[in-house]
Amino acid sequence: MSEPILLGLSGSLRKGATNRKLLREAARLFEPGTFIEADLNLPLYDGDHEADVGVPEMVQLLADQIAQAHAVVISTPEYNKGPSGVLKNALDWVSRTSGKPWMDKPVAVMSAAAGRAGGERAQMILRSFMVPFQPRILQGPEIHLADSSNEFDADGRLSNDRYEHTLKALMQKLRTEAGF
Repeated sequence: MSEPILLGLSGSLRKGATNRKLLREAARLFEPGTFIEADLNLPLYDGDHEADVGVPEMVQLLADQIAQAHAVVISTPEYNKGPSGVLKNALDWVSRTSGKPWMDKPVAVMSAAAGRAGGERAQMILRSFMVPFQPRILQGPEIHLADSSNEFDADGRLSNDRYEHTLKALMQKLRTEAGF
């Protein structure tokens, strides 16, 4: 059997975003395998644009990456008590592609946020956004990385053993769910 492909989606576009760091830590703990970090810097969904020119290439690429991955991990920030618009926009666009790339896909959801709840509300709402796609979303262990800007060392590694232990357990569960 080949090594698994893990696709990571960060709800934050910032280069140094803690959600990106959390994804990379998840990939490190998921290993061995191939990690692909998706690009969610997509145009805003616009039905008129879709009617005129169809689904943009970069959206189709994302849908293809989801379909080809053995497992997906999504990390969302919390903006105004919900997931980022970047993430919702990507989900909306992918829903417009042919096929069902999310169907039965093993998915782990986590969050990193500045607040003390670590993005718990955003994660709950994100899980509800995923319902129409019918993936196999893991129910835990839950990762809500609170005060996230202070939870990584200079190398981008989690500095709290408790978070690392929980993330490792989540990645082992995702790996098992993906059949590896």
